[in-house]
Amino acid sequence: MTRTILESKSQTVTIGFDQPFCVIGERINPTGRKKLAAELEAGDFSTVEKDALEQVACGAMVLDVNAGVVYNSNPNPNETEPPLMRQMIQLVQGLVEVPLVIDSSVPGALEAGLEVAQGRPLVNSVTGEEERLESILPLVKKYNVPVVAISNDDTGISEDPNVRFDVAKKIVERAADHGIPAHDIVVDPLVMPIGAMATAGQQVFALVRRLREELGVNTTCGASNVSFGLPNRHGLGAAFLPMAITAGMTSAIMNPIRPQEMEAIRAANLLMNNDANGSEWIKFARVMDAHKAGTPFAEASQAAAAAGSGGGRSGRRRRRG
Repeated sequence: MTRTILESKSQTVTIGFDQPFCVIGERINPTGRKKLAAELEAGDFSTVEKDALEQVACGAMVLDVNAGVVYNSNPNPNETEPPLMRQMIQLVQGLVEVPLVIDSSVPGALEAGLEVAQGRPLVNSVTGEEERLESILPLVKKYNVPVVAISNDDTGISEDPNVRFDVAKKIVERAADHGIPAHDIVVDPLVMPIGAMATAGQQVFALVRRLREELGVNTTCGASNVSFGLPNRHGLGAAFLPMAITAGMTSAIMNPIRPQEMEAIRAANLLMNNDANGSEWIKFARVMDAHKAGTPFAEASQAAAAAGSGGGRSGRRRRRG
């Protein structure tokens, strides 16, 4: 079985076909969040702190950290993003115990995050673009970390799922040339908006099956992409995620502070026999009972965690020397 190992200082999370679906919290990202972007430029990390704690309480097993702010005072991300990424990684790993994803399009920011990250984070990301392959794969090898491989290349994002598969295969093969094994590649097959492409769901499910069966790699996606531009996005996400899990998807970068979608994932874990004895489903049911009785989801989740009912997802491991 393909297993991608992520580590923090004290926890290990395994992404794999026989593992519970890995929820990667997406909210520590200033893209499209003007208030957060302004806070980060001003050196205010209060929202980052809140988002980190809240996402973990709601069930995120891993947290994505993105420092992609375009400063008004300095629009050059190659100068501003590396020190901000370093500061954010240090802050977040001091607040929570889960592993992290270092998320940036700036190679210098990725390395800055890797220099201070404890354990074994996931790098997000590499694409099939030649310049990106040559700059990111040596970094991944140097720090011995897994990487998200996004299925686009120098020609852009293809609407043809066969082309996206070929790009993923190319990245896996190029990674192997650098001594990076396939189990350390987590492919993002690129979920298209169903509102713009009626076959987007069918395409990604078929593509995930191919990636699993032919390349033997784990997969992830930006889960909210599928519902972009449509009403009742949470309802659509709650349907999409279990279907993606059934097709073989093993993780998603998503907002865990959405009870409808988290409930769907918990149910899928149980039905796919990736929840031993239904223990996690039973714990989550208590959270949902409290939420349906009027307690905010995050508050109900935090109370359950404080009562000792939030464990079972991650093993513990000492940091490697």
